[in-house]
Amino acid sequence: MPFSRSFLSEEQFLCSICLDVFDNPVSTPCGHSFCMACIGCYWEGNKVCQCPLCKEIFQKKPELHINRTLREITEQFKRMTGSEGACGGFGRERERGRSGDHLVKPGEMPCELFTEMKRKFPKTCAMVDAPDAPVCVVGSLPSDISLTTANPSQASPVARPASMRRYTLSGPADSKRMPRCPRHHQRLELFCRTDQDCICLECAESEHLSHSMVPVEKQWQENKAHVETTESKIQQMIKERLTKMEEIRSSLSDIKVSAERETEGSMRIFSALVSSIERSQAELLEVIEMNRCSAEHQADGLIRQLEQEVQELRKRSTALGNLAQSNNYVNCLKTYPALCSPPTVRDWCDISVTSDLGTSKVYESVCQLLVHFQEEMKKLPEVGKHNQVPPSAEAGTLIRSQPKVKRIQEYAVNVTLDPNTAHPRLILSPDRKQVRCSERHQPLPDTPERFDRVVCVLGHQGFTTGRHYWEVDVEGKTDWDVGVASHSINRKGKITVNPSNGYWFLSLRDKTNYAFRTEPSTNLPISLQPQKIGVFLDYEKGQVSFYNVHAKVHIYTFVDTFCDTIYPFFSPCTNKSGKNEAPLTITPVLLD
Repeated sequence: MPFSRSFLSEEQFLCSICLDVFDNPVSTPCGHSFCMACIGCYWEGNKVCQCPLCKEIFQKKPELHINRTLREITEQFKRMTGSEGACGGFGRERERGRSGDHLVKPGEMPCELFTEMKRKFPKTCAMVDAPDAPVCVVGSLPSDISLTTANPSQASPVARPASMRRYTLSGPADSKRMPRCPRHHQRLELFCRTDQDCICLECAESEHLSHSMVPVEKQWQENKAHVETTESKIQQMIKERLTKMEEIRSSLSDIKVSAERETEGSMRIFSALVSSIERSQAELLEVIEMNRCSAEHQADGLIRQLEQEVQELRKRSTALGNLAQSNNYVNCLKTYPALCSPPTVRDWCDISVTSDLGTSKVYESVCQLLVHFQEEMKKLPEVGKHNQVPPSAEAGTLIRSQPKVKRIQEYAVNVTLDPNTAHPRLILSPDRKQVRCSERHQPLPDTPERFDRVVCVLGHQGFTTGRHYWEVDVEGKTDWDVGVASHSINRKGKITVNPSNGYWFLSLRDKTNYAFRTEPSTNLPISLQPQKIGVFLDYEKGQVSFYNVHAKVHIYTFVDTFCDTIYPFFSPCTNKSGKNEAPLTITPVLLD
């Protein structure tokens, strides 16, 4: 037969894995054929199964069945060529056919095999209608041929193009998977532009004669250019969005930094305001208390003078009454000159106790403070805009910018301890700023100035005028006495400590009981335990005030009349077996 030498070559009967003739061929879902043993070994031990040719991945291992038609053709081909089979393969040299009278060269097909294939595949082989047709093919249109006809009624069957794509029995020669038509089971080689669908040759001949059709490869090349353009646009969009994400993240970081800075600035401003208001409140309370006590002291003095004058006037009135009733004319005449003139008394017309507590200056200071703070509040938008706080908003500057009454810290004096007055159990530091109580007496001279029974010590500096302020650290102690004492106090034996005996001091007992040593003692309910005590002495006004330094809170003020030299007074009390061994320390006064 004229086509027996060029129908199919031996390569088209080879398994692409073992490169031998098919032995029990099976076909994968993608359409490629392999020996059952070869594909089984290829997939053995792999979690994912894929086709060795087109690399299509199967999520589930396919159930393979022997392709009986391909096996019959392969077996007949083996018998005709004298092949051993069972993956024995056949050489690349010429071999003698079954009849022994014809040599089959590589690339040729025995006549009997082609006759059998025509019987097995009548539809495909019927396409080879020309007597000189060399091969059995499935036709494909070239890219420049359109199947559209001007008059659909005159349409003729689709012409077979001259160029054909050859197929092997195990798949397409280019190893690419080509889907098949679900109706005709032929490969989808055409694309109908009218219906926008992939079709086979039979679909084109039967249903799409009047439609515009092109090969699927050409249509895909056209679409591929559009895909590349779309992909480029999408990549650009991705890039733009990634850039925007970075901008947002950067903005978020800037917002966090700005929030931290603005929070810090606002906290400093409001803390300064609160501190200033608390300080103004403390000053106001101090002024009110001091002026009230001063007014009470002044009123008590005036009342005592008035009582004395009233008593004298009553005596004069009684004497004059007795004189008027007396019959002793001689005596009356003698005493009359002394009694007839009014007694020498004070003119009380212009004497009064003022009700002014002297708080107007403090209120003015608070008002100016609020005005200044309102000005600072107006600057807050600019502060937030520049993410910084102006230096004027700092606590110290805000406070110092306000006109106010002079603070008690500005009356600070350098107080040291007088070792000549210290009880023998007291130990003073070399700089005479600290005192603590020991267990034993020290061999010290018993001078008149020294305390011999109460463990206390006086300051070296005495005051006879003016205002004075010092601070004492009492942290860690359970018992202590801090205040002032008169120079003329009793320092020997048992001492009764109260203002009438020249002692004015604040006491702590058992870590919680605070009291001012009057007769009886004045208990002071203090919720916030002070770690440092401030002592303020106003000699002229006769005032002794005590403060909680850290909390900036006034504790107590006592008013009396000072006529003697006043000294700072300190008592660390006994150490109570180590429970109260911490010292009393005179600390430097810091102006805030």
